[in-house]
Amino acid sequence: MVKKKIEECVIKKKANEKKTMREREPRRVQTEAYFCRPMTQKSSELQRLSPKLKPHHVAEIIDSHKSTESALQFFYWVSKRPFYKHNLNCFKSMLNRLVRDRNFAPADHVRILMIKACRNGEEITRVIDYLNEIGKFEMVGAAQNVYKQMLNNGIKPTLLTFNTMINILCKKGKVQEAGFILSKIFQYDLNPDVFTYTSLILGHCRNRNLDAAFAVFDRMVKEGCDPNSVTYTTLINGLCNEGRLDEALDMLEEMIEKCIEPTVYTYTVPISSLCAAGRVKEAIDLVASMRKRGCHPNVQTYTALISGLSRLGKLEVAIGLYHKMLKDGLVPNTVTYNAMINELCVGGRFNDAFKIFYWMERHGSLPNIETYNEIINGFCMVGNIEKAMVLFNKMLKVGPPPTIITYNTLINGYLKHGNLNNALRLLGLMKENGCEPDEWTYTELVSGFCKRGKFDLATTLFNEMVERGLSPNEFNYTALIDGHCKEGKVDVALSLLERMEENGCNAKIETYNSVINGLAKENRFSEAEKLCNEMAEKELLPNVITYTTLIDGLCRNGGTHLAFKIFHEMEKSYCFPNLYTYSSLIYGLCLEGKADDAEMLLEEMERKGLVPDLVTFTALIDGFVMLGRLDHAFSLLRRMSDVGCKPSYRTYTVLVKGLQKEFHLLAEKVAVQHEAAYSCSSDEKDVSFEMVCDLLTRMSEYGCEPTIDTYSTLVTGLCREGRTYEARQLVKNMEEKRMCPNKEICVSLLGAYCKGSKVDHALEIFKLMIVEGFEPRLSIYRTLVCALCKASRMEEAQALFENMLEKQWNSDEIVWTILVDGLLKEGESNMCMKFLNIMESKNCTLNLQTYVILARELSKVDKVVNTDQVADKLRTMTVFSSS
Repeated sequence: MVKKKIEECVIKKKANEKKTMREREPRRVQTEAYFCRPMTQKSSELQRLSPKLKPHHVAEIIDSHKSTESALQFFYWVSKRPFYKHNLNCFKSMLNRLVRDRNFAPADHVRILMIKACRNGEEITRVIDYLNEIGKFEMVGAAQNVYKQMLNNGIKPTLLTFNTMINILCKKGKVQEAGFILSKIFQYDLNPDVFTYTSLILGHCRNRNLDAAFAVFDRMVKEGCDPNSVTYTTLINGLCNEGRLDEALDMLEEMIEKCIEPTVYTYTVPISSLCAAGRVKEAIDLVASMRKRGCHPNVQTYTALISGLSRLGKLEVAIGLYHKMLKDGLVPNTVTYNAMINELCVGGRFNDAFKIFYWMERHGSLPNIETYNEIINGFCMVGNIEKAMVLFNKMLKVGPPPTIITYNTLINGYLKHGNLNNALRLLGLMKENGCEPDEWTYTELVSGFCKRGKFDLATTLFNEMVERGLSPNEFNYTALIDGHCKEGKVDVALSLLERMEENGCNAKIETYNSVINGLAKENRFSEAEKLCNEMAEKELLPNVITYTTLIDGLCRNGGTHLAFKIFHEMEKSYCFPNLYTYSSLIYGLCLEGKADDAEMLLEEMERKGLVPDLVTFTALIDGFVMLGRLDHAFSLLRRMSDVGCKPSYRTYTVLVKGLQKEFHLLAEKVAVQHEAAYSCSSDEKDVSFEMVCDLLTRMSEYGCEPTIDTYSTLVTGLCREGRTYEARQLVKNMEEKRMCPNKEICVSLLGAYCKGSKVDHALEIFKLMIVEGFEPRLSIYRTLVCALCKASRMEEAQALFENMLEKQWNSDEIVWTILVDGLLKEGESNMCMKFLNIMESKNCTLNLQTYVILARELSKVDKVVNTDQVADKLRTMTVFSSS
């Protein structure tokens, strides 16, 4: 009977719960539904529902509504309803949303309302704790105001209230103000507790005054107040932060001896500090120790170990620890991810770093500025600056805002890949967005422009730097000097060296090496020797680069015997030759026909542990080809392959030159035997392709089986020389061997076909790229679009452009690359404007600087209507930005 009664009660209770849920859920859902409608429709419906709304309904709606702005409107609207009052959960829900969306102005207003809504000291303490926890507000002033308000209203503070105030002040290092509150504790006949003393210890540690912190610790013990784990943890952290790691570890042992159990927070900072000091083994032992005590590592512990192991080069162990962390059910934070991403990028494992970054984005872990900068740098390192620019665009729109590191990384990325125009455009965008370029920005730009022979622009940038109040440093001067020397403008470089000294910027060894290199190449060794003496006077000792520079110059000018004298001199000076020293000597010997001596030198460098590079091997191969010793040249190619050195197109052309020479000698011999005149008037295309096929055959005979890399190098080189026929024949040859063209081959062929106005062939290659999963870059789209326009196939060009816009790009980069550097350079201003309108119709947002660039470039092609159209857009944007 009793059992039956209990069962009936349980069934009745469940039925009531379901009824309550049914009543509650529709009310919340109805309210949300009404609130999503236009204001004119929803007002009366919300008015009808408002009497039934309770604070928990409001909190649920704020948490689940799609729009933060609408949720805020609803929050204010419902607070004005009669007989309704927000509870603390409503305020928390609203503040959490606003802070998450970085809407700090309305968040501050809600914070003030939250404090005003407090009814007693306990609620005030809870509110201050919560606000202090989310950390987005300056709580010291707010807490002091609330504290004064309490005293003015006659509310007697409790020890909890005093402790909250002391803790907030001490967290900010305001120990003197906290001392004033401490005196009030005694005035109210209260006694400080462990929380009070620990807060004061924290304040002194924050001020890096450990003596005062330990004085408080001694006082609390003397007063009979026993320290707890938080007290010890605070002091241990303070010691670690001051680098007194061994003392911190001793204190950890002391607390264990006193039967005060350390928490995970006690262990975390010592483990981090041990890792930072390179004492990773001790950190791992400490983790093992904490596990034995039943204390499990947290996210911060794992993060410290992962970072420490990675820095020591133990990346695989760090990755294993990361997976162990996930297995333990711990969710990595941004710091953890950054540690992994940073070390993966340093180790060249960019794809793994990108995977972690995208995983972060998918799972709601918000990347910070360090994460973005690392990934952007990674994309630039692998040559995919377009993806880097997509992330940059995201930073501009939703944050975190790009820093000078972001801009410098992207500028350097463009410069490394020879895209000087976009590097300059990004500099303009940088200035427009209020980020001032620094010395490093200009150093990279000056160096990049010099390397590409753009000395006028490099000098303009150098002067602009000075005009902006930035003092050129040794790197800025060296970049400009080095560029002029490499271009053969040594006299300009010498005058810059003088100017550098006059401006109080002392030249270092790197600057002198650049000038010596320029002088040596021009056979001006007496001046180079003078500079060496000048270096000696400044106590700048010649290094391996100085010696190698002189050796290289002599070898290139027929002075190899003198080069060897310098070589022996550097050895006597205990300056040991490097790979480039030997490569220069080998090249010089080969030029003089002394290939055997060169090979002996190769063996000597290998005995010294130096691995020959592409330049060394190619020089040797060329030397033996010139001597007619083709067999030995191919043996060297095999040797080159065995040490993992990839031949270049230059290496292969040297061997083809040898094969042609061999073929001609054989043909002459046959002609003499048959008493006929030899003529090499056969079809040059067929002979050239035959020679390439002969090269591949001979490579196989010598154990250098042609690979996809071999074909890629040859096809790319042939396309660069405009020999599309041979390139295509070579691709057919590789396809017969069941090898599929790689991305590099496709890109080279597509470019060559477009250049030769063979658009249909180019489109076939483009389709092949899509099928094979090769993601076309913007430069590919530019090439194809321009080729289609040139062939008057405008509709196809537009369709291709619109298809491209469906993918993720940076809108500014599209304009820079396709509209400006593509269509406008080809004189297609009408199509340029048409494409611009298409972009705007698809809500592709452009920066003001991009419109400025467009207007300037359009004016160059003298299209007044188009220029006016862009100028109108500029004016609109300017009015909008100033309003």
